[in-house]
Amino acid sequence: MGDRVHEQAPGTANEPSGGGSGAVGTIAVAPPVVRGFFEALNAEDWGRMATSWAADAELRAVGARPRRGRAEIMTYYDGLFGPWPQHHDEPTRVIVAGDVVVVEVRFSGTSASGKQIEFDAVDVFDLADGAIRRMTSWYDLAWVRGQL
Repeated sequence: MGDRVHEQAPGTANEPSGGGSGAVGTIAVAPPVVRGFFEALNAEDWGRMATSWAADAELRAVGARPRRGRAEIMTYYDGLFGPWPQHHDEPTRVIVAGDVVVVEVRFSGTSASGKQIEFDAVDVFDLADGAIRRMTSWYDLAWVRGQL
């Protein structure tokens, strides 16, 4: 027996087969706080981004120590794109399962020296009361560092 593959039309959402609440699709299916996170990230609007996080939120980014609380998280993001004066995180697929949102991301950027880079990442958001309570970010850090 062959495997069956279900292809989804771009921009559409599917209900999960497990009976839980959720959707799969583009960034349009994400809760407003997640959409706002990416808008603020790409605009480097740290004031707006700060409002996306719960006061006691936690960020776990690959290759970095955990950050706890809005102030530590915003300090992390404020320094993150120093090497990348031009950058864009494009959400390519979003999976919503209750208060958990998984986002596949395509990063593209240009360094101060003109080097261009693109890579894929996955961000996992745990939400509570309309805010980001916890986020983990995953990508091949060794490969990215090797490109610099």
